Amino acid sequence: MTVRRLVVEADGGSRGNPGPAAYGALVRDADTGEVLAEVAEAIGVATNNVAEYRGVLAGLRAAHDIAPDALVEARLDSKLVVEQMSGRWKIKNPDLRPLALEAQRVYPPASVTYTWVPRERNKHADELVNQALDGKPVGVASIVAAGDEDAASEPAGVAAQVASWSPELATPTTLILVRHGQTPMTAARRFSGSSVEGPPLDETGRAQAQRAAQMLAPSGAVAVVASPMLRTRQTAEAVAEGLGVEVRVDDGWREVDFGEWEGLTLQEITERYPEQVAEWYGSSSVRPPGGETLDEVARRVALARDKTVARHPGQAVVVVTHSMPVRSMMRMVLDAPPEAMYRLQPATGSVTELQIYPDGNTVISGFGQRP
Repeated sequence: MTVRRLVVEADGGSRGNPGPAAYGALVRDADTGEVLAEVAEAIGVATNNVAEYRGVLAGLRAAHDIAPDALVEARLDSKLVVEQMSGRWKIKNPDLRPLALEAQRVYPPASVTYTWVPRERNKHADELVNQALDGKPVGVASIVAAGDEDAASEPAGVAAQVASWSPELATPTTLILVRHGQTPMTAARRFSGSSVEGPPLDETGRAQAQRAAQMLAPSGAVAVVASPMLRTRQTAEAVAEGLGVEVRVDDGWREVDFGEWEGLTLQEITERYPEQVAEWYGSSSVRPPGGETLDEVARRVALARDKTVARHPGQAVVVVTHSMPVRSMMRMVLDAPPEAMYRLQPATGSVTELQIYPDGNTVISGFGQRP
């Protein structure tokens, strides 16, 4: 007797992480490629990872309804879910363990294999996710079934309200800003700008880059953009490898040019340039000797932001940049005075997330998160 082979393609996503979330899944005949079933559902307020797991679970259940004795290949663009469901990574998040256990119960473990695929090869499932987020579920009777033990923690009424809002909010572009990992210059608290390509990441910085890559692997980001500096490119390469994408360099995301202050500590600058540094801290229009003003930085960062959003509307993009560009973005979002930049300090290797909506409104959904 020939055993039937099925392919499950699944995805999940959250507009905000956590935020309004949904999953999408489909089942194909492995031999013909024919789509045999589709399912998509909004699940209320949840994280990307919870939505990804809900997609896997729904896809396996749909496959089981078709052929309970089949051999199944689950294809996902979430490396986290693939590695955890394959048993290579531990599941530490308590919100994910019950979903993983339920998915493991659908078929005998030997009947299911998990394969990571790039996001562009998972477009069908991704489209189902967005369809559900736009209030058009597929193959389900309700947005969140009352009493569903796998449902998100929000009550069904809240989930229904979120689904009704989503068509009006439209789909934001998610900018995931990553400050590069530590270098010998940052460790020594020396001004490290954009007038020289280096320095490279040190051992701590390389570890920070790897942790950021692990954190962002399940983000669904479709692109990685980097400042041209060596430290940002090295960090970006680690993140891009985890996402299965290439790094694109954009000069607009580079650090401030500190001119003659490059490589000096603040104490050394204060001793050598007491009047200039006082003026610099007092006005964003003052440039370090031979350097760049913070107003100039803000203008080019805003242009780089707009170019990135125009290139990837409604998608998630990782931007690996520096301290001052991250601060500039935060100041602009908050409509704060220039001096607010000095009260913000993203750590090396940290992650800041912005949701930029088509009407221009921007929401900070995470600042300075350390992987």
